[in-house]
Amino acid sequence: MGNIINCLLVDDDLDDQEIFIMIAKTVNENIRCITANDGAEALLKLNDHSQVIPDYIFLDVNMPKVNGVECLKKIKNIERLKDCKIYMYSTTSEESIVTETKKLGATDFIIKPALPFELKTILSTIFNN
Repeated sequence: MGNIINCLLVDDDLDDQEIFIMIAKTVNENIRCITANDGAEALLKLNDHSQVIPDYIFLDVNMPKVNGVECLKKIKNIERLKDCKIYMYSTTSEESIVTETKKLGATDFIIKPALPFELKTILSTIFNN
């Protein structure tokens, strides 16, 4: 058994959450996913020191309360998360948002794929490197 990989998925679409977790588990059985339904909930979990420090955070852009860009800015100010890889994960492909989030420190920007096997390919690249 390998090391546990902790992953936080922040997405307001529950179907997308379910698909992501299911596919992530097929890529690597040691992935443990925590979810948050919006940026505000994610920040509460991340600021609670009893929570696990995620190795990876996947952030949707368009969410209620605190959107992905605002959430990214706030996460980048949490010292203990400085080594965490943050991927924007959204249906948005607007170049200005992609550029802005990378400038703010996102590891990469993933446009949500339409097909499960495409997501599996992307996650395989991320988790198995």
